[in-house]
Amino acid sequence: MKIFLASILTLLSINASAFVVKSISYEGMVHISEPVALRMLDFEVGNEVDDKIIDEAVKKYFKQDYFSDIWVENSGGNITFKFKEKPIISQVELKGWKEGDEETLKSVVQIKKGSLYNQQKLDAAKKRIIEAINQDGKIDSVVEVTEEHLDNGSIKVTFIVNEGEKIVIEKLQYSGVSGLDSDDFDSVIANKEHEFMGWLWGRNDGKMSLADLEYDPLRIRDYYMQYGYLDSVVSTPFVRANFDHYIADMSYQVEEGAVYTINSVSISQTKKVVDDEKIKEIITLVNGEVFNIKTFRENADKIKTLIADLSYAYVQVMPDLKKNKENNTVDVIFKIVPGDKVKIRDVVISGNTRTLDRIIRRELYLGPGDMYSLTDLKDSRNSLGRLGYFDSNTIEEKRVDNQTMDLIVKVKEAPTGNVQVGGGYGSYGGILVSLGVNDSNVWGSGINVGVSAEKSEMTQNASFNISNPRLNDTDFSGNFAVTKSMYEYIGYSVDTDGISAGVGHKFSRHISGFLGYNYSQNSYYNIDETYTALYERYFESYSKSSITPTFSFDNTDDYYLPREGMTFTQSLEKAGIGGDADFLKSRSTFGKFTGLEEYIGFDAILRYKARYYSILNSDYLPINEKLFMGGLGSVRGYESYSISPTEVINGVTKRTGGKQTFSNNLELSLPLVPKAKMRMVAFADWGFIGEESMNEFSRGGFGAGLEWFSPVGPIQLMFANPLNEQPGDRTAEFEFTMGQRF
Repeated sequence: MKIFLASILTLLSINASAFVVKSISYEGMVHISEPVALRMLDFEVGNEVDDKIIDEAVKKYFKQDYFSDIWVENSGGNITFKFKEKPIISQVELKGWKEGDEETLKSVVQIKKGSLYNQQKLDAAKKRIIEAINQDGKIDSVVEVTEEHLDNGSIKVTFIVNEGEKIVIEKLQYSGVSGLDSDDFDSVIANKEHEFMGWLWGRNDGKMSLADLEYDPLRIRDYYMQYGYLDSVVSTPFVRANFDHYIADMSYQVEEGAVYTINSVSISQTKKVVDDEKIKEIITLVNGEVFNIKTFRENADKIKTLIADLSYAYVQVMPDLKKNKENNTVDVIFKIVPGDKVKIRDVVISGNTRTLDRIIRRELYLGPGDMYSLTDLKDSRNSLGRLGYFDSNTIEEKRVDNQTMDLIVKVKEAPTGNVQVGGGYGSYGGILVSLGVNDSNVWGSGINVGVSAEKSEMTQNASFNISNPRLNDTDFSGNFAVTKSMYEYIGYSVDTDGISAGVGHKFSRHISGFLGYNYSQNSYYNIDETYTALYERYFESYSKSSITPTFSFDNTDDYYLPREGMTFTQSLEKAGIGGDADFLKSRSTFGKFTGLEEYIGFDAILRYKARYYSILNSDYLPINEKLFMGGLGSVRGYESYSISPTEVINGVTKRTGGKQTFSNNLELSLPLVPKAKMRMVAFADWGFIGEESMNEFSRGGFGAGLEWFSPVGPIQLMFANPLNEQPGDRTAEFEFTMGQRF
């Protein structure tokens, strides 16, 4: 009887809650359209529903994550779903850490403007911020989130960060080290012992990098393997931290094992695609020598390039080291899995908002239908970098299948044109006022056009130039320029009107030639009388008509800031093709650029530059055409054109110019403010100049400066000190230049 009564009551309750839907409406819903909302329901008008079905509908809407509250009103079968939307986050800020850093907001915080408020996402962002700070070695960081409701109904979210403290490694010990010097481990590990005055550049500050703790043992073991210790074992570091003073002691346990020498070197190809003997030609591991894992990797990279250049894009070169522990030798096997030959299906250009596609494609050595080549791919990247049109470029390999790939060329446009109205101060020219319009990539066409005028206390210049590095997209180039200049040298001034034109040809990827013609009219004024007493013919007005063939080599990876490669140019100017001046002048320049990031862990660049000029013969050589040194490009620390052979004329020492000059520069460029594209450079210069030989005069300079990719172009600010200064020398402590490659 009780069971029967309970069943009757249950049926009555179900029937009481069930009803027929007459209409469905929505209020307060913004992010979902009404047709979509209706499709999400498991019922429609005319169906019979109950509270359970309504609850399921509410849960479905909640899962969309757009709403903070949902409720339902039922008036005689007329159902109304009412929504309270989550507010929109319109502003996101960081305070106390990485303020104003948009990249950090994007990569770490990951809360976008315009997204809906979500407490779980805010909590996750807090954790990511703390984790990012921990990666810098700081602990006990605290992040608070404040929310400000704005008048427009949106929310401003602010992450207030209180950074913790860095742990300093006071003592670092190694147990079991005997075959190597543990001090040498500092060259490979990130966590090092604090040194006295560790805040100085080049000293160890001892600050712990938590992210590197797990990798440092691997780096030490890799260092051991460079000296043949193939059985070495390095423990994870044992850290004893004092959190009251944020200091720590660290220790490693090392088992070195024996040193292995090479017993044999062999090649194993799963599919023979190149003769083993050709591969062995590029292998530098030698039988009987101590095994070096670094040399092995370098050899493997060379093998990979050799085979990838045969279109085997997915080639793998794997080590197979067979150790003989009885005599401590190792058989080295390069196991090569070439895969299939790969063809380029398509080349997609992206990121070029200004530069035309064809300007980019003509620099690529791979196109649709071509067989893959790793060297061609690298040369294409470097060729794009040498244009100077882009801040960066990458070429991604998108695998389609085992025999096909697409190349995705991504570029980031750099400012190439500007209207410049400005001024400055130069050590030689004094106060400088300039006005110019220049664009090295007019309308994205690759054509360079410039009009400029400048005036300083010592110089006046006006010029117009136009050049095209690839005439009609061929390997020919051409240029035309008109110039007017007035230079005030030491003891005289020169007024020059000139016109020049030329044509060039690109003979290979890195080698090009150019033939130029120049005509100029030159007149002297403000001549020091003591000069004309002995050198009257030097200061006669003259015309110059000359041709200049030039040979150049350039395999650098970037125009303004190369990190690899070298440049070399050689030109011969022959004056006397008509005109008064008659001489033969040789100009040779050389540059070598080496990026040091893989060796020291940050973006340092070492540069060496050299310049040798000589006048080979002359029938009529005006003083304006002779050679001088000093200033940017030769020897910093001295005024431009101030280093020269001299003669005493009427008791006064005068600079008369030389016929041979050599200068060289060594520079170390370091990142200073990467976000602002600003770098610091330290340099040392030394040069020689003379009339009969280069040993007559020598001067040097050293100092530091700033390199800045400013909105109006690359700028160099140099602060120099002279070396080997002699009485009468004209020194300069500060110089600047704009628009030149670093």
